Amino acid sequence: MALDIQRAEPETTERGGLSLAERGKTPDGAPQSLDRRLYVQLLAYTGCSDPTALAEQADKLGVGGVVYQGAQDPRGVAVVTFHEDPAFFVEDGRALHTSAPFRDLTPRPALTMFGRTYSIGYETDLDDTLVARPVRTMTNRDWPWAVWYPLRRSGRFERESREEQRRMLMEHGGIGRAFGESDLAHDVRLACHGLDPNDNDFVAGLVGKDLHPLSAVVQRMRATRQTSEFIDRLGPFFVGRAVWQSAGPFEWALSHQAAGH
Repeated sequence: MALDIQRAEPETTERGGLSLAERGKTPDGAPQSLDRRLYVQLLAYTGCSDPTALAEQADKLGVGGVVYQGAQDPRGVAVVTFHEDPAFFVEDGRALHTSAPFRDLTPRPALTMFGRTYSIGYETDLDDTLVARPVRTMTNRDWPWAVWYPLRRSGRFERESREEQRRMLMEHGGIGRAFGESDLAHDVRLACHGLDPNDNDFVAGLVGKDLHPLSAVVQRMRATRQTSEFIDRLGPFFVGRAVWQSAGPFEWALSHQAAGH
């Protein structure tokens, strides 16, 4: 877990066009790119007395995702779904959320989150970074607790020198890595530029065995320079525990071995 909320800049192709492929580096340091990413959506509801009915419907439709019982609302739930094709969310995903078990629930649009995975530029296995690892993280049954939230970073961050940006990200990422290596908290990081109704920049999903470490990592990161000086908005937060997790059509991701492992 690194929580590095920075992405590689688009590059120009040899023909002069703009490439939006995600970039990384091979193990020997050569540049590489991959035009692939996972879209992730969280929709929250209240008024739910039986989350298992939602889980059974999601399982019946074969989607990849997670159903959470909300910890902040005794009748609250959230459903996370993911897919590489954004059309999923207006086709099969829409069919899920308009099906019978959802019809009497009250949506909580303030908690809606939608984003896409991205690379930072140094990753050696882009398939793992962009698709396989996020799926494994969200569907790991040993990590049922989750805290999901959006955030907006101040434009002032971009006016800092690249060296200072790198220093701040290393400070921030070092905390995340320490929690991840201790199996206390793991993250899914998403970019949501132009996708978020409240004009946020990123979505973070923290998951783990227990809830306290997820709260603790947010607390630790509040003290970093990046968060204390350059984050304009954080939240709202959804907190819950999984009652159903499935990789769906991304079952292959569960056995994918990242390069170098």
